[in-house]
Amino acid sequence: MQIKRNIVFQTLLNILFYILGSLIYSAGINIFAVPNNIAEGGVTGLAIIANFWTGIPVGVANFLFNVPLFVLAWFFIGKRFVGKTLGVVVILSASLDLTALVYPTYTGDSLLASLFCGALSGIGLALILIRGATSGGTDIAGMLLQKLRPQVRLGSAIAFCNAIVVCVAAVAFRSVESALYAVVVIVVSSKMLDYILYGLGRGKLLMVITEKPKEMADAIISKVGRGVSIVPITGAYTGESKNMLLVAIHNNDTAKINKILRTVDDKAFTIITEAGEILGQGFKSRNLF
Repeated sequence: MQIKRNIVFQTLLNILFYILGSLIYSAGINIFAVPNNIAEGGVTGLAIIANFWTGIPVGVANFLFNVPLFVLAWFFIGKRFVGKTLGVVVILSASLDLTALVYPTYTGDSLLASLFCGALSGIGLALILIRGATSGGTDIAGMLLQKLRPQVRLGSAIAFCNAIVVCVAAVAFRSVESALYAVVVIVVSSKMLDYILYGLGRGKLLMVITEKPKEMADAIISKVGRGVSIVPITGAYTGESKNMLLVAIHNNDTAKINKILRTVDDKAFTIITEAGEILGQGFKSRNLF
């Protein structure tokens, strides 16, 4: 019974996130993109172009452009993927057309329009992706392209599909500026997407080879409050046995760590690298939602 309740709860939570994400995404499109002829990448961009030339509602066009992709995905990617993505596309397409009736439009500075469009669309897509779904469009096209050319990375395949849409937009709107603003939308959207999905768990990975591992570890634990692992290593050139400290820290802990390094052992060999995502105690929860 408990398992069944949990399944129902997770399903309702999924739907809530899909609807909320679609409403926010639609705000970026209907308020900023459509009135300023900015066709962001992806199927939505094609839908905006179709709306400009034929007057067909953006949501309807978005759904129709996704249909052939769904058919191909059914055979080459999987039925389960298509089923879940189809539900999101239906919600998103309906949201695009329904909110167009009530959302205001902004026709001022095109750069501001592209920035806000990118921010809102990134937030909306992030809410959908958080719940393990996708908005279809270039995501499916990228996966299909990767099936044909396995050596091509998914990110590169999606970027290629977006580039084609941007080029089509430049021709359709007869404006290079429109295409350039579309690039701004894509960049801002991807940055916002990354920040929401990974920003809460971003940090740095600290690797320190020191002659004073115990003193260094104690200082980090007491002054920064981070756990430290002491890893035995062997120098390949000298053959000497040494110890390396391994520490995951937040970005704002970097200054404190550097001060500790200088104070305890200013000769320590240190590597500080970016950690795209850190999960666990003191960082982002494994079950954020």
